Amino acid sequence: MKIAIIGTGAMGSVYAALLADAGNEVWAIDAWAEHVAAMRNKGLRLTGKSGDRTVRLNASTHAADAGRCDLVIIATKAMQVRLAAESVMPLIGNDTAILSIQNGLGGPDTAAEVLGRERVSVGVVGGFGASIQAPGLAHHNGMELVRLGELEGPVTKRLERVAEVWRGAGFTVKTFDDVQQLVWEKLICNTAFSGPCCITGLTVGEVIADANAWPIAHGCAAEAFQVAKAKRIHLEFDDPLAYVREFGLKIPKARPSMLLDHLAGRACEIDVINGAIPREGGKLGVPTPLNDFVVAVVKAREAGILRAKAAA
Repeated sequence: MKIAIIGTGAMGSVYAALLADAGNEVWAIDAWAEHVAAMRNKGLRLTGKSGDRTVRLNASTHAADAGRCDLVIIATKAMQVRLAAESVMPLIGNDTAILSIQNGLGGPDTAAEVLGRERVSVGVVGGFGASIQAPGLAHHNGMELVRLGELEGPVTKRLERVAEVWRGAGFTVKTFDDVQQLVWEKLICNTAFSGPCCITGLTVGEVIADANAWPIAHGCAAEAFQVAKAKRIHLEFDDPLAYVREFGLKIPKARPSMLLDHLAGRACEIDVINGAIPREGGKLGVPTPLNDFVVAVVKAREAGILRAKAAA
């Protein structure tokens, strides 16, 4: 299968390396010129849970270079989805499948505004804990589960074909009819670790072990759980504390992308992760004081980081 991956940061690089190593024709598209040059000249190296491999693939800073593709995976940050969706128009034919994979709320909906709701499927990926170590080098701490669902309606034959491609690359994949369940079960975990790790500088495992950080983390998850219940989202668990703890213990050394963004001097996705809980809770009268607090601290920290970067 010919596959374009738009956004080959940490997770996008994991997808690209494993899908290419499985024999697919993969195009890695990213705005980071040094990363693209390294992949083009030396290949993409992936280390961690799936082993240590270097794979050859196509890499470019321009999506149009890929031409028509069988599968387009939008793996950018949430704030970059609209631009990414607009860039992939030359890649889409009548039978092209489009998969949008982002943290938090809203990424696939944004892609669908550009590309059409009937075209877009949703990916929810958990338990990887990936990071970019250097241009052309990615690492991941786990390899738990890729969940796929249609943005509109139940699982289709198109989505099952996409799932088989991922399975052929070594991913554990499940398809679901209820996309909101996928999104919210991942979001509850994200709220526990993304914001709290960002403000403390701790890894996932360190947050769980810390007597001061862990109550904030599982409190954020509990608020997200209550919002999901108020929205009548079906969830497969009743104890959010146990659920997020079990999730986190699978990737104890991971640093969430929100923390990695701040360490690199970049804006993060707080608005679509912890920030989504007060926004959705406010519509339903569900109080979310811990997520409000975490969002405020992250935004204050980020403002200082971006000011320092601008002044440098």
